[in-house]
Amino acid sequence: MRTVCVWSVLLLAGGALIGRGATSQESEPAEFIKMHVAQFAPLWTQANLTYWDATTTGQKDAWDKYEALQLKIRQLYSNREDFARIKAFREAGPIADPRLARQIEKLYYAYLQNQIEPELLTQIVELDTQIQKTYNSYRGSVGGQLVTMSDIYTLMTTEKNTPKREAAWRASKQVGNVIIEDFLRLVKLRNRAAKKLGFDNYHTMTIVTGEQDVVQLDRIFDELDALTREPFARLKKELDTILAKSYGIAPAALMPWHYHDPFFQRTPLVYELDLDRYYKGRKVEDLARRYYAGVGLPVDDILARSDLYDREGKYPHAYGFDADREGDARVLANLQDTERWMETLLHELGHALYSKYHDRNEPWLLREPAHSFTTEAVAMFFGRLSRNAAWMQQVLGLSDEETARIKAVSDRYLQFQQILFVRWALVMYHFEKALYADPGRDLNTLWWDLVEKYQFLRRPPGKADAGWASKLHFTTAPCYYHNYMLGELLASQWDHYLVHQILRLDSDEGLSYVGDERIGRYFRDNVLGPGARYQWDEMIVRATGEPLTPRYFVEQFIK
Repeated sequence: MRTVCVWSVLLLAGGALIGRGATSQESEPAEFIKMHVAQFAPLWTQANLTYWDATTTGQKDAWDKYEALQLKIRQLYSNREDFARIKAFREAGPIADPRLARQIEKLYYAYLQNQIEPELLTQIVELDTQIQKTYNSYRGSVGGQLVTMSDIYTLMTTEKNTPKREAAWRASKQVGNVIIEDFLRLVKLRNRAAKKLGFDNYHTMTIVTGEQDVVQLDRIFDELDALTREPFARLKKELDTILAKSYGIAPAALMPWHYHDPFFQRTPLVYELDLDRYYKGRKVEDLARRYYAGVGLPVDDILARSDLYDREGKYPHAYGFDADREGDARVLANLQDTERWMETLLHELGHALYSKYHDRNEPWLLREPAHSFTTEAVAMFFGRLSRNAAWMQQVLGLSDEETARIKAVSDRYLQFQQILFVRWALVMYHFEKALYADPGRDLNTLWWDLVEKYQFLRRPPGKADAGWASKLHFTTAPCYYHNYMLGELLASQWDHYLVHQILRLDSDEGLSYVGDERIGRYFRDNVLGPGARYQWDEMIVRATGEPLTPRYFVEQFIK
């Protein structure tokens, strides 16, 4: 029934495109888009809902069905005749209707990256799905007992016994060694496809077809490396002293398993206050529900469709989800009453809200984020609040005295977290770039070379293994991680704009972002509603008055 409804809406939307005084030059591409969406949208929705079933249940039948649907979608976008028509539309001269021009541009890049011969395309889809299926259902073991990622996070944040910590850390990496052979085959297949399309490798192709520039990204990451190296060294030295004392060892003896997160991408909560204590016994989904309602972005419907708690066979992490571009937005999570999961739920609901509030009057193809990193920016803007003392006071009902104690450490946590994330993103960006440039090199050693260079961690003794491949983004979101860093930059740019232009404040000192519907209105009108109507750089200028800049992230966190 939903498919029928979607089809009818799409046909009407396509007709409206042609009916707005389109020229003869525009009527043909508009008609092509109408037919394409009528064919693609139901298939896309069916694939999304199947992926939801697969990740929430781990059932083989669901994964097999998802693989078949993914192949159908990729085959649709590999149609050479359609691609030739899109190229002709694009090269025929300027299209007066900006929405129509934007849709043609998006279709061009979507088709370009799929112009692969059928046999190679089938191999890529089948292997990709098999790896995701293995990753999703795999559980590491500690002392012969199977453990979930939630179990591992608990051990790594509470356990003081170093051998037990090491065992938990190694358990989190075991899946990497299980999938590595298939994963490297997939990398080589992706590269083969990219080279046939004229790109150096798959990493370059992904950046270009994502409407980004490798040289610009390199420049941004080099700048962030230089800006954060000294502050990170200072903060990590302080952290190492605290951690070492808690374990009864010297700072020089600290190993990767002492840092509370398998990849040291989050700051351990070890300062004078452990923020987890304030979330203990609280239902983080209820806290998130009340917060988002207060800023005019209610999430009750999203949470009602979501799958929030851990169980056997379920995807072990979290994601925000858009099923149909018609308002069916959801979240998958594995919640616990911790600050980590408070941040994660706020983050994933940010993704889901981006989907929920797309303007339904926009063409279906434009009902998605302006770019991957702009939805990350929304998610990060809200996710940061879990460590904001003023926000915690309002949401958790804390006294002024408690809030003052929290603020003394929460600002340090948040600053360290952002600087730490820069260093972690540097590892991911440079490693993945090198991985696709030369997948035959000694990647296990390269991983630890980069970890030592950017995160200042000691590599474990002995021969390096493929534990790095346990990072889910290598398999489920390849060549994507740089978008998280760009998202952090944009989140800070929005913070600055909201504080000074919308709320008319001198600074964000003591600002909770609680109960002010101007926040939700700003995001709905300037970011969520327009969706992909504008290319990401134009959307940012329209929403903030200036292009994307690291300036406000640096002002906010690098001191």
